[in-house]
Amino acid sequence: MRHNMSGRKLNRTKSHRKALFSNLVCSLVEHEQISTTLPKAKDLRSFADKMITVAKKNTLAARRQALSFLRSEEVVTKLFDVLAKRYEKRNGGYTRVLKNGLRHGDCAPMAIIELVDRDVKAKGLRQKQDVASKKQVEKEPVEKKEAVKTETKKTKDVKSTDVKAKKTSATPKAAAHRKVIGK
Repeated sequence: MRHNMSGRKLNRTKSHRKALFSNLVCSLVEHEQISTTLPKAKDLRSFADKMITVAKKNTLAARRQALSFLRSEEVVTKLFDVLAKRYEKRNGGYTRVLKNGLRHGDCAPMAIIELVDRDVKAKGLRQKQDVASKKQVEKEPVEKKEAVKTETKKTKDVKSTDVKAKKTSATPKAAAHRKVIGK
Protein backbone atom coordinates (compact mmCIF):
# COMPACT_ATOMS: atom_id res chain seq x y z
CA MET A 1 0.00 0.00 0.00
CA ARG A 2 1.12 3.52 -0.75
CA HIS A 3 0.01 5.33 2.37
CA ASN A 4 1.57 8.79 2.85
CA MET A 5 3.70 8.53 -0.29
CA SER A 6 3.34 11.76 -2.22
CA GLY A 7 4.55 12.57 -5.71
CA ARG A 8 4.80 10.59 -8.89
CA LYS A 9 7.80 8.60 -10.07
CA LEU A 10 7.26 9.63 -13.72
CA ASN A 11 9.24 6.54 -14.81
CA ARG A 12 12.53 8.19 -13.74
CA THR A 13 15.18 7.61 -11.12
CA LYS A 14 15.39 9.86 -8.07
CA SER A 15 18.31 11.89 -9.42
CA HIS A 16 16.63 12.27 -12.81
CA ARG A 17 13.40 13.47 -11.18
CA LYS A 18 15.33 15.97 -9.06
CA ALA A 19 17.12 17.35 -12.12
CA LEU A 20 13.86 17.44 -14.08
CA PHE A 21 12.02 19.46 -11.46
CA SER A 22 15.02 21.72 -10.90
CA ASN A 23 15.08 22.57 -14.60
CA LEU A 24 11.30 23.00 -14.76
CA VAL A 25 11.31 25.36 -11.76
CA CYS A 26 14.14 27.37 -13.38
CA SER A 27 12.13 27.68 -16.59
CA LEU A 28 8.97 28.59 -14.69
CA VAL A 29 10.71 31.31 -12.70
CA GLU A 30 12.42 32.69 -15.79
CA HIS A 31 9.45 32.68 -18.19
CA GLU A 32 6.63 32.68 -15.59
CA GLN A 33 4.62 30.33 -17.82
CA ILE A 34 5.60 26.96 -19.32
CA SER A 35 3.86 24.11 -21.09
CA THR A 36 4.45 20.51 -19.98
CA THR A 37 2.52 17.31 -19.37
CA LEU A 38 -0.26 17.38 -16.80
CA PRO A 39 1.35 15.00 -14.24
CA LYS A 40 4.64 16.96 -14.36
CA ALA A 41 2.77 20.24 -13.96
CA LYS A 42 0.85 18.96 -10.96
CA ASP A 43 4.03 17.79 -9.24
CA LEU A 44 5.89 20.96 -10.25
CA ARG A 45 3.44 23.09 -8.26
CA SER A 46 4.82 21.96 -4.92
CA PHE A 47 8.46 22.53 -5.93
CA ALA A 48 7.75 26.02 -7.31
CA ASP A 49 5.67 27.04 -4.29
CA LYS A 50 8.40 25.86 -1.92
CA MET A 51 11.07 27.85 -3.79
CA ILE A 52 8.99 31.04 -3.66
CA THR A 53 8.32 30.49 0.06
CA VAL A 54 12.07 30.05 0.63
CA ALA A 55 12.71 33.25 -1.33
CA LYS A 56 10.28 35.20 0.86
CA LYS A 57 12.57 34.59 3.86
CA ASN A 58 15.26 36.66 2.11
CA THR A 59 18.21 35.41 4.16
CA LEU A 60 21.63 34.24 3.05
CA ALA A 61 20.82 30.67 4.09
CA ALA A 62 17.60 30.77 2.07
CA ARG A 63 19.47 32.10 -0.96
CA ARG A 64 22.02 29.29 -0.69
CA GLN A 65 19.26 26.72 -0.31
CA ALA A 66 17.54 28.00 -3.44
CA LEU A 67 20.84 28.08 -5.33
CA SER A 68 21.60 24.48 -4.39
CA PHE A 69 18.31 23.36 -5.94
CA LEU A 70 18.05 25.72 -8.93
CA ARG A 71 21.77 25.94 -9.92
CA SER A 72 21.32 29.26 -11.73
CA GLU A 73 22.42 32.58 -10.27
CA GLU A 74 20.18 34.61 -12.62
CA VAL A 75 17.07 32.63 -11.68
CA VAL A 76 17.80 32.88 -7.95
CA THR A 77 18.31 36.63 -8.29
CA LYS A 78 14.94 37.01 -10.04
CA LEU A 79 13.31 34.73 -7.47
CA PHE A 80 14.54 36.79 -4.52
CA ASP A 81 14.35 40.28 -6.02
CA VAL A 82 11.19 40.14 -8.12
CA LEU A 83 8.97 37.21 -7.18
CA ALA A 84 9.48 37.34 -3.40
CA LYS A 85 8.35 40.97 -3.39
CA ARG A 86 5.43 40.23 -5.72
CA TYR A 87 4.07 37.45 -3.47
CA GLU A 88 4.93 39.10 -0.16
CA LYS A 89 1.32 39.20 1.06
CA ARG A 90 0.17 35.90 -0.51
CA ASN A 91 0.30 32.77 1.62
CA GLY A 92 0.89 29.94 -0.83
CA GLY A 93 -0.88 29.16 -4.08
CA TYR A 94 1.61 30.94 -6.30
CA THR A 95 1.01 28.76 -9.37
CA ARG A 96 -1.94 27.82 -11.56
CA VAL A 97 -2.29 24.70 -13.73
CA LEU A 98 -4.48 24.95 -16.82
CA LYS A 99 -5.28 21.91 -18.96
CA ASN A 100 -4.18 22.34 -22.56
CA GLY A 101 -5.57 19.38 -24.50
CA LEU A 102 -3.66 16.36 -25.75
CA ARG A 103 -0.22 16.20 -27.35
CA HIS A 104 -0.10 15.05 -30.95
CA GLY A 105 1.82 11.81 -31.35
CA ASP A 106 1.33 10.08 -28.02
CA CYS A 107 -1.92 11.72 -26.88
CA ALA A 108 -0.40 12.75 -23.54
CA PRO A 109 -2.48 15.25 -21.54
CA MET A 110 -0.76 18.64 -21.68
CA ALA A 111 -1.00 21.55 -19.27
CA ILE A 112 0.17 25.11 -18.91
CA ILE A 113 1.58 26.01 -15.51
CA GLU A 114 1.99 29.70 -14.73
CA LEU A 115 2.58 32.02 -11.84
CA VAL A 116 -0.64 33.58 -10.56
CA ASP A 117 0.19 37.28 -10.93
CA ARG A 118 2.65 36.77 -13.76
CA ASP A 119 4.36 39.40 -15.86
CA VAL A 120 3.15 38.84 -19.43
CA LYS A 121 6.32 40.40 -20.87
CA ALA A 122 8.58 37.88 -19.08
CA LYS A 123 7.72 35.00 -21.43
CA GLY A 124 10.35 34.82 -24.18
CA LEU A 125 12.23 37.86 -22.90
CA ARG A 126 15.60 36.10 -22.92
CA GLN A 127 15.12 34.94 -26.52
CA LYS A 128 14.27 38.49 -27.58
CA GLN A 129 17.40 39.78 -25.85
CA ASP A 130 19.51 37.06 -27.50
CA VAL A 131 18.16 37.99 -30.94
CA ALA A 132 18.82 41.69 -30.31
CA SER A 133 22.38 40.99 -29.17
CA LYS A 134 22.99 38.76 -32.22
CA LYS A 135 21.82 41.56 -34.52
CA GLN A 136 24.14 43.97 -32.75
CA VAL A 137 27.02 41.51 -33.02
CA GLU A 138 26.30 41.02 -36.74
CA LYS A 139 26.60 44.77 -37.33
CA GLU A 140 29.96 44.98 -35.56
CA PRO A 141 31.72 42.30 -37.64
CA VAL A 142 30.75 44.11 -40.86
CA GLU A 143 32.68 47.14 -39.66
CA LYS A 144 35.52 44.89 -38.52
CA LYS A 145 35.52 43.04 -41.85
CA GLU A 146 35.95 46.31 -43.71
CA ALA A 147 38.88 47.19 -41.48
CA VAL A 148 40.34 43.71 -41.95
CA LYS A 149 39.96 43.98 -45.75
CA THR A 150 41.95 47.19 -45.85
CA GLU A 151 44.63 45.63 -43.63
CA THR A 152 44.82 42.52 -45.83
CA LYS A 153 45.17 44.67 -48.95
CA LYS A 154 48.07 46.46 -47.32
CA THR A 155 49.71 43.18 -46.31
CA LYS A 156 49.17 41.73 -49.79
CA ASP A 157 50.90 44.74 -51.32
CA VAL A 158 53.78 44.32 -48.89
CA LYS A 159 53.97 40.57 -49.60
CA SER A 160 53.97 41.09 -53.39
CA THR A 161 56.84 43.57 -53.13
CA ASP A 162 58.71 41.12 -50.88
CA VAL A 163 58.23 38.34 -53.44
CA LYS A 164 59.54 40.56 -56.23
CA ALA A 165 62.53 41.46 -54.11
CA LYS A 166 63.19 37.80 -53.40
CA LYS A 167 62.95 36.94 -57.09
CA THR A 168 65.47 39.53 -58.04
CA SER A 169 67.84 38.63 -55.22
CA ALA A 170 67.72 34.93 -56.00
CA THR A 171 70.73 32.98 -57.27
CA PRO A 172 71.46 32.89 -61.01
CA LYS A 173 70.54 29.22 -61.10
CA ALA A 174 67.04 29.98 -59.73
CA ALA A 175 66.62 32.82 -62.21
CA ALA A 176 67.49 30.48 -65.09
CA HIS A 177 65.01 27.95 -63.72
CA ARG A 178 62.25 30.61 -63.68
CA LYS A 179 62.95 31.42 -67.33
CA VAL A 180 62.53 27.78 -68.24
CA ILE A 181 59.26 27.46 -66.29
CA GLY A 182 57.98 30.80 -67.58
CA LYS A 183 57.59 32.74 -64.36
